[in-house]
Amino acid sequence: MEREHYCEQKEAPTVYKIGVFSKMNKATVKTLRHYDEIGLLKPAYVESFTNYRYYSSDQLPILHQIMALRSMGFSLEEIRQVQEGMSEEMLLQQKRAQLLEQIASDTRKLSQVESYLASNGVDYDYPVRIKELPEVTVCTMRRVLKNYDELFDVMPEMGAEMELLGCECLSPDYCFTLYLDGEYKDKDIDAQICQAVTEAKEDSKLVHFETFEKVEKAACVMHKGSYDGFPKAYAAVVNWVEKNGYVICGNPRESYIDGVWNKDREEDWLSEIQFPVTKK
Repeated sequence: MEREHYCEQKEAPTVYKIGVFSKMNKATVKTLRHYDEIGLLKPAYVESFTNYRYYSSDQLPILHQIMALRSMGFSLEEIRQVQEGMSEEMLLQQKRAQLLEQIASDTRKLSQVESYLASNGVDYDYPVRIKELPEVTVCTMRRVLKNYDELFDVMPEMGAEMELLGCECLSPDYCFTLYLDGEYKDKDIDAQICQAVTEAKEDSKLVHFETFEKVEKAACVMHKGSYDGFPKAYAAVVNWVEKNGYVICGNPRESYIDGVWNKDREEDWLSEIQFPVTKK
């Protein structure tokens, strides 16, 4: 192996040309030059006439530390902080916490993928996502409906009352219905119809105003088309919740985004089913 010495003294450290030092440590010459340029690992000696870079055997532990930290995902700036006195143990503890958080996130994603692969009976048109539902003030009317079709007969009555009270709808619009029976019913359905507003007004005989607290996590699916297809959307959410370690912790909401009021074709109606959930 090619090697040179600073001087003839026996205690002088051995120095190696950059190419040899590169081969010894499986670090490219380009990498070593970059470390030199940014001040992370300067050569022990630069020959004045040829500008050849030489590295000392004393620098092997420094390079090995850099390479080890890089392999664990540390940035060059973080490594520089260690060289300037930052505790390496503290940096490693921080990286450990980051990696554990990433592993947990990836594990959840993997669980969702496996759930989709395993759910042979569920329509893949209903991908479920978890999101936050913000706090909202609503004008609301509670009715016991003969059937689900009656819901859209009473909505215009509520809209007329809101207009009389001078209500201003929140933008973007958020209109939803809560079903309060705790189970599916095809008649005598206890429903609470809600329209988000910019501010509460005085209650009337027909409507009242209330504020729903923020929902930290809600499992949600989008449904396009006739409301007759809602049962499939509900089934998709419930199946996903059961398979992904969540439990339902509140009444589901049917949010109406596009409908008969702004779309001519039933197949263009768009709704979102929202289930408040929490981790088991």
